[in-house]
Amino acid sequence: MSLGRGGAGGTEAGGGDKGSSVQNGGDGLKTLGSSTWHVGNVEGLKDISDILLPNLSVVLFGNSAAVQFGNENLLLGEKETNMKNAEISRIVPLQGNISECHISVINMIDLHEDEHEDNLIGQVENRSEIHAFVFVVRLGQFTDPDKMGLEWLQRVFGDKVLQFVMILFTYEREEECDTIKDDLKKDPVLEKLLEKCGGRYQTCNKMMNNQSEIRRLMNKIELLFNENKQCYTGEIQETEEPQKKTDCESDKASITRGSSESTTATGTEETCVVRAEAPANEFRTNKETITRSKPLLHRLHLYNHQNKLKASDVLQISAHSLQSHESCAEEELIQTFIQKLLMMNYRARYIKTKETNKENYTKQRDNDSSDEEGDIFKAMSLSNKGTNQSERMNPMDVQMAMFHCADGFLKQLMVTKLSQCQYALPLLVPDSFTQQIEFPLWTFRQINKSWKIRNTNNEAISQTLPIYKAETPMVSFFRFGSVSSSKSQLMNSLINEKHNTFFHRHCPGSSRTRVLMDGVVEIAWFCPSGSYDDKFTDCIAFCNLHGDAGNHEKQLQILTEMASVNVVLLPQLQRRDRSAAIIQNLYKDRKPLICLFTEDESTVVQMKKGKFKIGLKDRNQSDVSENLRRAINDCLSESSSTFRLEDVSKHSDIRVDEEDDDDCRRGKEAAQKMMSILDKKHLTEIKESFLPHQGKLWQLWSQNNKELHRPRSDELEIDISQKQVNLKKIREQQHAVNINTFIQLFIEEIHLQAENKMYFLKWLGIFLDECTSKHISVLHHKYDEKWSAVIKLKGNHDKSEKLKAEQTELEKVSEELQAATFGLEHIMREIGQIYESCSSVKKNKKDLQVHFTSLPSLAAEMMISGFPLELMDGDAAHVPVIWISAVLDELIQKLGDQRVFVLSVLGIQSSGKSTMLNVMFGLQFAVGAGRCTRGAFMQLVKVSDEMKTQMNFDYIIVVDTEGLCALELAGRSTRHHDNELATFVVGIGNLTLVNIFGENPSEMQDILQSVVHAFMRMKKVRLNPSCVFVHQNITDITAEEKNKEGRRRLQEKLDELTKLAAKDEDCDAERFTDVIAFDVQNDVKMMLKDLKDRIKDLWDALLNEGFVISFINSLEILAYRKLETEYNKWSWSLHSAMVETKNKLHNKIENEAIHEVEETDLQRELKKTSEEVEKAMSEFFEKDPDADILIQWKTSFENKIKDVQENFIKETKRKLNEIHQQRDLKKKTDDQRTHHENTLYEKSKELALNFKDKTNDEETLKKEFDLLWEMYMCKTANKMITDQHRKFREANDPVIYVKKKREEYYSIFQKYCNGATSAAIFCEIICQKLKEPIEQSVYKKTARDLADEMRSNCESLNGNRSNLEKHILKTLAEEEDFDKYMNYIHKPSDHFKSFIRDEVSRYITDKFSVSVLPKMKENIKLLQQKIMEAAHKSTEHVQVNRGDVGLWLKSFTQQLSDVLIFSEKDLSGVKHDDVDDFNLLNDVIR
Repeated sequence: MSLGRGGAGGTEAGGGDKGSSVQNGGDGLKTLGSSTWHVGNVEGLKDISDILLPNLSVVLFGNSAAVQFGNENLLLGEKETNMKNAEISRIVPLQGNISECHISVINMIDLHEDEHEDNLIGQVENRSEIHAFVFVVRLGQFTDPDKMGLEWLQRVFGDKVLQFVMILFTYEREEECDTIKDDLKKDPVLEKLLEKCGGRYQTCNKMMNNQSEIRRLMNKIELLFNENKQCYTGEIQETEEPQKKTDCESDKASITRGSSESTTATGTEETCVVRAEAPANEFRTNKETITRSKPLLHRLHLYNHQNKLKASDVLQISAHSLQSHESCAEEELIQTFIQKLLMMNYRARYIKTKETNKENYTKQRDNDSSDEEGDIFKAMSLSNKGTNQSERMNPMDVQMAMFHCADGFLKQLMVTKLSQCQYALPLLVPDSFTQQIEFPLWTFRQINKSWKIRNTNNEAISQTLPIYKAETPMVSFFRFGSVSSSKSQLMNSLINEKHNTFFHRHCPGSSRTRVLMDGVVEIAWFCPSGSYDDKFTDCIAFCNLHGDAGNHEKQLQILTEMASVNVVLLPQLQRRDRSAAIIQNLYKDRKPLICLFTEDESTVVQMKKGKFKIGLKDRNQSDVSENLRRAINDCLSESSSTFRLEDVSKHSDIRVDEEDDDDCRRGKEAAQKMMSILDKKHLTEIKESFLPHQGKLWQLWSQNNKELHRPRSDELEIDISQKQVNLKKIREQQHAVNINTFIQLFIEEIHLQAENKMYFLKWLGIFLDECTSKHISVLHHKYDEKWSAVIKLKGNHDKSEKLKAEQTELEKVSEELQAATFGLEHIMREIGQIYESCSSVKKNKKDLQVHFTSLPSLAAEMMISGFPLELMDGDAAHVPVIWISAVLDELIQKLGDQRVFVLSVLGIQSSGKSTMLNVMFGLQFAVGAGRCTRGAFMQLVKVSDEMKTQMNFDYIIVVDTEGLCALELAGRSTRHHDNELATFVVGIGNLTLVNIFGENPSEMQDILQSVVHAFMRMKKVRLNPSCVFVHQNITDITAEEKNKEGRRRLQEKLDELTKLAAKDEDCDAERFTDVIAFDVQNDVKMMLKDLKDRIKDLWDALLNEGFVISFINSLEILAYRKLETEYNKWSWSLHSAMVETKNKLHNKIENEAIHEVEETDLQRELKKTSEEVEKAMSEFFEKDPDADILIQWKTSFENKIKDVQENFIKETKRKLNEIHQQRDLKKKTDDQRTHHENTLYEKSKELALNFKDKTNDEETLKKEFDLLWEMYMCKTANKMITDQHRKFREANDPVIYVKKKREEYYSIFQKYCNGATSAAIFCEIICQKLKEPIEQSVYKKTARDLADEMRSNCESLNGNRSNLEKHILKTLAEEEDFDKYMNYIHKPSDHFKSFIRDEVSRYITDKFSVSVLPKMKENIKLLQQKIMEAAHKSTEHVQVNRGDVGLWLKSFTQQLSDVLIFSEKDLSGVKHDDVDDFNLLNDVIR
């Protein structure tokens, strides 16, 4: 029977007008009224779609009262057929899209009452095939004519017609359907009717104009046909089914109860059948497979795809993909399956269809009759035979239907995801039409497998290989005949007892019928973990041939030839079995063979070496699995043969997908051409040799660019200009580098391979992975060894050279790992740097065969095709803004300025963030335990047209990042890099998924705090970032409740630290969400152009923000700033003490009390303060609440304090020795000054004694004194004027100095004239000499006191440098003085000094009366006390020692030498021999 030839009964597609005549075979017979239509465009369909369009021939019979004819009636049309004069048939044209298939409707309504019954029935019987008889019954009105109608059908067409009957209940009002359950319960006759018809029914309105209802009716008819596996023909009525009960009882080994394992191309019922006949010929098998496949594709809505399904068809955001589906409508099975598969849901194949009560209902009615009450036998007679099971779609049919209808890239994606779900993969797939076997090698190309084996030293060795390159043993499983045990289930027990790697009859959702799996060979690998309880010690391939192996000779041949061990299932072995010859040959072959007999009760029997027999009947599944495992291991130990996936393609008479596809083949050849350039080059040298533009020059440029944007405080404008020059030079050097042949060929192929560009890129990626995977696996093993050695040595507190050597080796291996990583992303990075270098120097490269401006277009096309684009180069820790902006411009040119939603992800290393994105969107971001590729990547995900309006954007841009907190990168500014990356990723996204691995939500808080702090400092970027925490790998079912407490604490902690950061940055933020929050209505408004600008602005801001991102979190930042404040206090204490020491020693030097200063002298003076600082530091680091954070800086700050102290001492020594030298240089001048003073003193005294008692006239005395003063000064000036430089003279000339003393000496002169004693005059001179030193001492002491006070009370000067800078910027903003801005930018050091000077001056002015003057008075009082005390002690000293005035003066000046610049030499010229009243001296000084 074929459904692909013109419809049933020979009716031509398309139909004709009403009343047209259709001749059946030209015999002139009158035909029944019939309707024929074609739905959907069947032209141009390709491959399986063409042949799987179902053609249904349906007979409608029953009472006309149940039907309303009319134009809208989709099945029967406008008028009731006049059966009494039915000389022609009507062909009713299609009124709408019903079920998208060819349908012929034969109208037999009321035929049982027609006089032409026999003639018309003959016409029906002559029609070759009828798919279903639809019995139309008015709902709730089951009448006697209705009963007669079914009896008539059974009488005319035979009892077997009942298995083709579907009851159609019609209604006028829809609410009538709600009573159908009650109708069935209340009417035993109706219930009996349903039972006779297998419980099949459908509801429909009387007009038959609801397309949805008619579609469901057609689907049910297709399911019915699928269950019957044949149409109704006249031959069925004339034959009876052979009785096979006796055969079943006599030969139980041949009995099967229909299951997924025993279903073959001809199908089985759930009744006893005998497999004694030879299989049907190939043509018949193909025909039957096609016949059964057509309705399957129709039910799955895969028939209307004129082209193969593409990956882009399923990798877009749709309404269906946004929901989780445990069950779905049948037409949604494909969408649901592929959605779950792309999300790597290991239960992807466990899908159920929704069952509605309106469509199916079979339930034991309530029976109130007393004679039936409690009669279990009568109750058991009721049946719902196959009602649901027969209609259930087998999940493997869904998978294989999708596989058949997919293009090469979607097939590869499917198989890759199947592998990630740990499912078995299609290895050999018969074509549904031709039955030609296909080997889909292309689909395996992106699959890598990892496993661990133990070497002879019992060490676990890791291996990672592309699976098509792996050479492993292979164990093949196949069966002959029908078996009661599930072969696939048995295989699962060997591979993974907890997961159904191979789908079997007992899996959820399985059904007894299976259309597309017979003859399919699936393969799966057991990958050992290196543990001692592994079932097998090596990686082993397991192949499973579905269906009866006797019907699939080619597949069986391939498996048995390539297997290391063959395992066959069969009921039992007898010589007359058609499989006996094959088993005999396998037994004779040298290859190991294991026979599993489902009807044998024996355990394990070794028939001979490598040949085992195991019975399965009535045995524990676990025991059987263990027996089989041991037998396989025993066989493998004797077998050296291995299996390699690529070798399957060597078999003849099979189709290899990648060889038959021209585009795939050409893409492969182009990629191989590129790979040939890399031959004989060591992997760790490839990037350096072939990708020079992204190497040292790019990394140097990146580093210099960051330094340019983060200048040191002491850097001059000339330094910044030099950096800009250096950046330009590096770009010029980059531009001068030749483009390697490898990159030239890549660019050439990308431009030439227009049609098969995707295949070329895929193949190149595959070959690069193949090239690197084995070497990287070795390096990872080497890294693990070195890491373990370092940990062991550290654990032993070993600080020897051996530890340093191991750490050096570890670092070397880490660098080799980075160098060995080579993929498409590095090629595109190189092209990006070629573009940036050309763009910077504004000219093309000589060896670039295209203009550099065309390069961004290549990257944009790759993004549109689904390839990720590197956003941040993780190796250089830099965003190539010029390149990224150009690519996004090209993207806008190609797509338009689309609305985008940027979704980024953040998480610590190996927390599963890339896997999460792959699961969410079906992407293929690189995943794995090794951290090779670094940085951030972005990928486009399209939003379906139906969702664009609802979601308000056209694309999602998914940003994946490298893992944070990588242990192997410690010591490489990892903290700085992680914070920088995190801030960039959170800032760029509309939403960031913060991936929490496990049950602890606090592990990411450190980085988030730094992100918040950075955003506060980068106010100009004006970002609105948001975060969502995602928890993975939570095993405890109560973990959600437990984590609420953790999340609450995390939120509180983040809020607390946000407040602290806000206070530190003068921001108005109270909560974490004030800085990072999400509002879907307001935030999702970004176009592609906006994204380009955001990337640039954010990266520029990050370049200028070097402080915050250097810390782990905000708490650490605040702790550090607290430490800075304390450090300033400690250093100020040392500074103050040193200044005081310096002043004291300065006085002594000037007083000639000391002649040289040594560092030991200063250390001794500073010892007390130094000890106090050390104690304060120790207490701070031990007792501060943040001690656990502060401890990391303890050593560095202790060293800083030591350095500060040493610098203070060295600087003070230098200055004091300079003072000493200056004192020596000024000694002559000072001596002259003293000589002049003393000479004038003596002359004044002599003159005063001459005028004593002669005159008291003030005018006369003044005149005489002036004359004396003028004569002396004139004489002295004439001698000095030519010897002194004018400026020096003004500052140091003793003559000028003496002139200033005129009034003082006149006062002395007056007192002598008035009879003052020598002691009194001497006291007056001392007081005059002390006046200036006292002033200087008071000024210095007051200045020091004010400095201490301002450090506490002056807002701009009371913190650290950051606080000072904040106030400087605030003042600049308030004053709006452009010149000051320029001074700040170009001469920051001068501006800082000027600002501090202004602040001090303003403080003194504002606080003079309340603070400055009181301090001066207090210091004067203190100094006065010291002077009086010195005078008193000196007087006592002289009296005790009977000394003279010289001894008194010496004692007095020595006691004041460390507080005043005042010594004996200041009075060396003043004669005081006649001074003997020491008490007077004491009293006058008081």
